[in-house]
Amino acid sequence: MSELHQPISKEEFERIRKEITRFRATYKFALDEISTKVNILKEEFQLIHTYNPIEHVNTRVKSGDSIVKKMQKKGLPLSLDVIEKEIKDLAGIRVICSFVSDIYRISDMIQNQADIQVMEVKDYIQNPKPNGYQSLHLLLQIPVFMSDRTVNVNVEMQIRTIAMDFWASLEHKIYYKYNGNVPEKLMLELKEAADTASALDRKMERINQEVNILKETNPEEDVMINPAEMMADLLKRMDKGRK
Repeated sequence: MSELHQPISKEEFERIRKEITRFRATYKFALDEISTKVNILKEEFQLIHTYNPIEHVNTRVKSGDSIVKKMQKKGLPLSLDVIEKEIKDLAGIRVICSFVSDIYRISDMIQNQADIQVMEVKDYIQNPKPNGYQSLHLLLQIPVFMSDRTVNVNVEMQIRTIAMDFWASLEHKIYYKYNGNVPEKLMLELKEAADTASALDRKMERINQEVNILKETNPEEDVMINPAEMMADLLKRMDKGRK
């Protein structure tokens, strides 16, 4: 009989169950911690400042199926210690901002918090992936204070604009539909769409800067800007321009 099929005692089963439950729980708790920090920033901007750079926030803990598939792809054993060491994005938080400048603004605020340790920064905005993907990735260590110990947990934070998030969502759906084997024609169109989204972000940034200048020169005039509506309007204009 193989080791995988060896019978185990109730005590051993309960020990393994608790170990797995605690393992997953620490990542959930770490997401709760970082979510609170981001939501505090968001609420502060809403209450005190005239402009809120955070559009919305999403969190997720990688599913068991995803973990198993990733470990099998790497050819590694399903050990909790190995999983923790090899998979750095078990817990993830995505912060969607209005403009590219907001991404670095939020990044600086998070990195400057005393109890957060920055493990790695990957800037796919200054250096996009070959397929056109853009986002700022921060690998953070968040302290989680349990009843009997303090655990430093890795959390991946992705910060991106509305346009970047829209493109990434589309790319993910296409890759899922084709099981990773995307036709070359679609790959080229995705890259073109990424370039369009990048140009859109730059245009929106310039418009926002002009609006800020207008507000400074005419402080009595109420100038409001909705990034999501502006993006939709600019996409329509660019589409008309190609026809």
